[in-house]
Amino acid sequence: MASIFLQVLALLAILYILQELHNKFIKKKKKLPPGPKGLPIIGNLHMIGKNIHQDLHKIAKKYGPIMSMKFGAIPIIVASSPHAAEQFLKKHDLIFASRPNNRSMQIVAYNQRNLAFGKYGPYWRNMRKLCTLELLSPLKIKSFQDMRKQQITDFVTFINRAASSHVEVDISANLALLSANMSCLMIFGKKYMDDEFDERGFKDVIQEALIIAATSNIGEFFPFLDKFDLQGLIPRMKKLAKVFDEFLERVIDEHVQNSKEEKQTKDIVDTMMNIMQSGEAEFEFDRRHVKAILLDLLIASIDTSATSIDWIFSELLRHPNIMKKLQKELEQVVGMNRMVEESDLEKLEYLDMIIKEGFRLHPIAPLLIPRESMEDCIIDGFNIPRGSRILVNTWAIGRDSEVWPEPEKFMPERFVGSDIDLCGHDFQLLPFSSGRRRCPGLQLGLTVVRLVIAQLVHCFDWKLPNDMMPNDLDMTEKFSLVVSRAQHLMAIPTYRLHV
Repeated sequence: MASIFLQVLALLAILYILQELHNKFIKKKKKLPPGPKGLPIIGNLHMIGKNIHQDLHKIAKKYGPIMSMKFGAIPIIVASSPHAAEQFLKKHDLIFASRPNNRSMQIVAYNQRNLAFGKYGPYWRNMRKLCTLELLSPLKIKSFQDMRKQQITDFVTFINRAASSHVEVDISANLALLSANMSCLMIFGKKYMDDEFDERGFKDVIQEALIIAATSNIGEFFPFLDKFDLQGLIPRMKKLAKVFDEFLERVIDEHVQNSKEEKQTKDIVDTMMNIMQSGEAEFEFDRRHVKAILLDLLIASIDTSATSIDWIFSELLRHPNIMKKLQKELEQVVGMNRMVEESDLEKLEYLDMIIKEGFRLHPIAPLLIPRESMEDCIIDGFNIPRGSRILVNTWAIGRDSEVWPEPEKFMPERFVGSDIDLCGHDFQLLPFSSGRRRCPGLQLGLTVVRLVIAQLVHCFDWKLPNDMMPNDLDMTEKFSLVVSRAQHLMAIPTYRLHV
């Protein structure tokens, strides 16, 4: 043990000397963005706590909207303003279109064959095209409209029973269940109970996968330590990979066995299996690729929509006057004799403002998914070296006082007369990213978020339990790739429709 310890110390000393020589003779020739001075070997890792997006926001206030740091051996570039985001996500989008190596996704997502974490190249482009045209097209999304309506009706019926008994509802848990049911029906063609997936259930397993994917992996920052797995992440990753793979294999086998059955609406597994078996794909496409994309869809659709609704509804509970204003709009557009239909959504302007304001204050992926520069690039006079990891801090952009007056306040009215959309064209509001890496499920996600928020507000009045005042509602964040509420949201409903 003593011998190994001395070898590690010697290696660290050599690395420190090499790093100092690099700084002296090479780094000075290149004008990197400003940033805090790091410590030997670890760089700036000591400056980062549990909520990385908040820590980076504080540091960027001193060093500017394009900032350079080092996390161990990895150069980090942080963009914290709309202009900076536009440079990386639009003007130089192709250079920054790839993803860094991610050990968790290599293990869980079939060597990063999924769309979210896949390396940029011919395979990724073809898979993106397939998802856009075949799996998440407007026609495909519309084909699941009746399913969404039935699941949301069941959701409202459940809450109405709680209203009749005057008991509180665990909003967070029930949103997760609703999202899991809709996702399973859309992707797999039927609902799966939590225990059919894993004893921990969909939500807990997916949240663990997202937390591990967002965890600062010492082995990535210090490659010479990778084989030691000092954080014990690899066994956890392999256990998760086994859970996901066994479930997806079972789903695919069921579809193969029932392939001759006639279906009114084909689910996404049906569509992907037809493509695989027809041989029409213009690239290698086997079960690994099918499972990688199904994994993407499962994780994205279950967690992101439910989490977004959770945050936005939390803000409405904290601001009863805004909820009342939305209820008035719903009364005028929909009336009190029926629930909200998807066809109503385009007429609900104030709802649209609330959704935008919710995404501004609570972006579900506050640092988006990291990108990696594929070649050297000059941005605003700064050198961005090849291999740099790019973090776009949308949480910081949403709190930029030069862009948003009184940024800490929840004020949907700030969007009155505004043409800012959520599609990645306006870099002050990027909940779904932008450019080549923009979320392909944007329209489906927005439809679900708008519809569920509308139903919760239209069908019920709400109050917080235990006579809690709105301002006392705990809004603490739990960091992950998708930042959720640290505490479940609880509220007491009262039914308000005339049916």
